[in-house]
Amino acid sequence: MIVGVPKEIKKDEHRVAITPAGVREFTTQGHRVIIEVGAGRGSSIADEAYVANGATMVASADDLWAEADLVLKVKEPVAPEYHRLSARPNQTLFTYLHLAASRECTQALVAANNVAIAYETVRLADNSLPLLTPMSEVAGRMAPLMGAHHLMRSGGGRGMLIGGVPGVTSANVVIIGAGVSGLAAAMMAVGLHANVTIIDRNLERLRMVDRHFNGSVTTLASSTLAVEEACLDADIVIGAVLVVGAKAPKLVSNDLVSRMRPGSVLVDISVDQGGCFEATHATTHSDPVFELNGCVFYCVANMPGAVPFTSTYALSNATLPYALQLARQGWRAATQADVPLSEGVNVVNGAVTYGPVAEALGMTYTPLADL
Repeated sequence: MIVGVPKEIKKDEHRVAITPAGVREFTTQGHRVIIEVGAGRGSSIADEAYVANGATMVASADDLWAEADLVLKVKEPVAPEYHRLSARPNQTLFTYLHLAASRECTQALVAANNVAIAYETVRLADNSLPLLTPMSEVAGRMAPLMGAHHLMRSGGGRGMLIGGVPGVTSANVVIIGAGVSGLAAAMMAVGLHANVTIIDRNLERLRMVDRHFNGSVTTLASSTLAVEEACLDADIVIGAVLVVGAKAPKLVSNDLVSRMRPGSVLVDISVDQGGCFEATHATTHSDPVFELNGCVFYCVANMPGAVPFTSTYALSNATLPYALQLARQGWRAATQADVPLSEGVNVVNGAVTYGPVAEALGMTYTPLADL
């Protein structure tokens, strides 16, 4: 199979979908890998490293999309790429999609009449998300760091040091959601000596958090009142809510923000799925924050893109076995043989095959089995 890896063109996105080690795995199994010139530069991977492991570099993204049977990306296609989606019949795209939050991208994929498989909806029998986990870990660990920066006066906040000093209180960090990113955020915030509260509706998950931190983190069962009271006492609020494949619920209203302490910071890890704050709209690394009701919102839609070296290798470690499976067997046989991978299939030949996406966008849902 011809495997194509284009350069990411979404604003401030420096990750790439494959490492030199990944190229070696494909080429030793008889596949051809074509990579757009400079695709790895943002992740500190030189073209020469790819070539040394068997890749062919191509200068034109249009040529790459027209030749590849399987396209590996990091982020969903953006408008300047939509015309490339139909460049090759029966092409498979394997990337993060987050379609429930983007009608435009979904419509472009439907019109392309190809197959789109989303990293974030590949789900194991225990409901874990193996291809979302590494980026959730990165975003979770980044969230308290970004919150701490913007809590400083120079970052637009109230001028507070997250860890305090002897005799002066530490910041109160509230994390909504005790999943992978929420737990990673809690670990980093605890390490920064913040006062940490984590909220979730899953009591067993909260018991695990309590055991993990030996009781040093406050756990709260989620309710409207619990979220409100915690936010009113917070200096940093981190939204880490995920409903697999669907839009995130709005849990922090603008009215609640208006009653929070001026200069508080809200970091929305859930922004890729629409965000869990009412005011959330996607920002970029070059323009990461906006202010509302005296509070600072950090809603960067590709947080791991700020640390592309770490993120690229972490992502490739997770996606490579699935990508190799798709290359060996083709998407139909691969998804029939692997139920978790089949859950990643979002669009097939003009049909939306992932229920939560169809429901979020008011589109017709076609079960994958019907195809």
